Amino acid sequence: MNRRTVIAGLGAAGLAGLSGCLGLLGMDEHESSPAGVTSEARAETGYEQTAIEPLGIERDVGPTNETVTVTNYMTKHEKRVGIQGLGERRAAVFNVLTTPQVSILGQELNPVEEMSTEELIDLVRSNYDGIDNVSHDEDATVTILGESTTKSRYSADAEFDGRDVAVDVHITEAVEADDDLLVTIGVYPEPLQGREAPNVATLTEAVTTDVDEGASSGGADSDSDAENGSTSDDNDSDDGILG
Repeated sequence: MNRRTVIAGLGAAGLAGLSGCLGLLGMDEHESSPAGVTSEARAETGYEQTAIEPLGIERDVGPTNETVTVTNYMTKHEKRVGIQGLGERRAAVFNVLTTPQVSILGQELNPVEEMSTEELIDLVRSNYDGIDNVSHDEDATVTILGESTTKSRYSADAEFDGRDVAVDVHITEAVEADDDLLVTIGVYPEPLQGREAPNVATLTEAVTTDVDEGASSGGADSDSDAENGSTSDDNDSDDGILG
């Protein structure tokens, strides 16, 4: 299981119908801009920005099979936390997903805009075969980029390094980010809720479109290197809870 699977799947599922709309509009390419979290919030919560990844989707549309390309971005943040029986791993994750906002005659064509957190978590579950037993716990109102939106917390079972781990999943409904739509997802082992739930709240409300593109540490790649024996840290691996 690859760390990138879940959010990449979310982006693909959310934008699959959008490609056809763009083809009808004569727009063969559309791309969002990455967003992230302020350096102050990262320092306060202990999360590292580890990657900014483009998620490209290509579809052949129309009678001429014109290729339409849609690109969204996922900015990943990770934190090493302890998991009983597994030691310290990069198992606390906070991801910021941006997806193009496309409208015609005032009507938004990107389906992500209208998705509830329940629909978004269903996309996560359907695109990830290592998460199960998802149940809704609570809703809260948060402010992202000056806009109030719903943040929901779900409990779930996730596979980590071949073992089942109870996790909390925090997901927000989309907000506007300049010309894009933005969704956040935070995940951590459930026993750490008392500490990490406030951290996710801090990160959520510290989202910024002024992303620090030079801050990414390549944490996921480092984990992969460790698994292949190229570093001395045997606790990290490329198998993660989310992302």
